[in-house]
Amino acid sequence: MLVDTILQTKGAQVHTLSETGTLADAVALLNANNIGAVVITGTAGAIAGILSERDIVRRLGGNPAHAMALPIMDCMTRGVVTCTAATPIAEVMERMTQRRIRHMPVIENDQLIGIISIGDVVKHKIEEAEREAAELREYIAS
Repeated sequence: MLVDTILQTKGAQVHTLSETGTLADAVALLNANNIGAVVITGTAGAIAGILSERDIVRRLGGNPAHAMALPIMDCMTRGVVTCTAATPIAEVMERMTQRRIRHMPVIENDQLIGIISIGDVVKHKIEEAEREAAELREYIAS
């Protein structure tokens, strides 16, 4: 199975913010959309980084009184790990596990086309296992 399978089910909506925004802007977006990470874009619209709940907690742990006014560019994770729609889900799981990340933007031709989370991957794997079990039960019964 490929990443495209997940995107077809969940859709391709990706929440983004400019790297010039503040941590308060990011927290508001994450909270309003019930998401765990936001893709950060640079001036040309390219992916500049990703800001996750983990990044925010690290900043709050340092100086909580001033954290919310910090620019996103000072808080985000750079060097974003990405995949394409044609990337096998098993490879995504391996990358997420090795890199200890929970969100992976999906790109095609240097354009952001979606994002998948570890929750999306786990949900897909559970559905796949349930489908295989049902097929086996049907095969045994016939």
